Amino acid sequence: MIPLKDDIPRVHTPVAVILIIAANVALQLFLGHLHPADQERLYYLFGVVPARYLFPDWAAVVGFPATGVLPFLTYMFLHGGWWHVIMNMWMLWIFADNIEDVMGPGRFLCFYLLCGLAALALHLFFNTTATAPIIGASGAVAGVMGAYVLLYPRGKVLTFIPIIIIPYIVRLPAWLFLGFWFATQMFAGLFEQLGAPVQGIAWWAHVGGFVAGMVLVRLFMKPERCYYCEYKGARQDFRFE
Repeated sequence: MIPLKDDIPRVHTPVAVILIIAANVALQLFLGHLHPADQERLYYLFGVVPARYLFPDWAAVVGFPATGVLPFLTYMFLHGGWWHVIMNMWMLWIFADNIEDVMGPGRFLCFYLLCGLAALALHLFFNTTATAPIIGASGAVAGVMGAYVLLYPRGKVLTFIPIIIIPYIVRLPAWLFLGFWFATQMFAGLFEQLGAPVQGIAWWAHVGGFVAGMVLVRLFMKPERCYYCEYKGARQDFRFE
C-alpha cells in the first residue's frame, strides 16, 4: 500500500521536514557520483554495523576506527538507492507536516532524531552479530507514523493498492493504514527471528521507531499547536481537493 495524501490540513510551513528531505536528497546525489567501492566504504563508516559496537575486538581487526558515534545520526541520512530514499521521503512528506505542526521545527527535529535512535537500538538488540550496515531514514519516519496514528487516528489516507495489474485507490482511516503497516513490520520481524530472514530490511528498526513515536509525541507536542488532532477532542471532517 502506498499513501498518496492525507486529509489533515497543514497550518505551518514544515521547515524541518523540508530540510530533512533536502539533506537526504543532496546526500543521495553525492553518493550517486561515487564509485561503487567508495559508496560501500561510506556505508560501512557512516552506517551502523552492529558488530562494530558490540564486538570492538573484531572491529579493530577489520579496520574500523576506534571511536565512531557519528554513525548513530548519519545512518538516518544514507540510502541504498533512489527508490529507497524516494519511498522514505514520500512517507515523511505525507505524515510529518502535521506532526511538525504540533511541535514546531526545533522540537520536531529532536523528536525525529530520537525516534531514529530508538529504531537503531531495537535493531541492535535483535542483530547483535550483524556485520552489514543499517542505513536509511525508515526508522525515524516510522516514529512520525507512530505519532500520527496517536494524534490523528480518524484522519483519512488516500491509498494506492496495486492488485495484480489493477490500480485500486481507496480512502483508509489512518489507524487502519498505519496499524496494518505496523503489524506487517512486527510479523516480518518475528518471522525473521524464526529463521526466515528477508535480506536488506531492518524490520525491528521500523517497530522500534513506531513505538518510540507513540511514546515521545506527548513529550514534544505543544497543546496550543494541536489544531486538528485528537488531543483537543473531536475533529472536523475534511475533503480531498
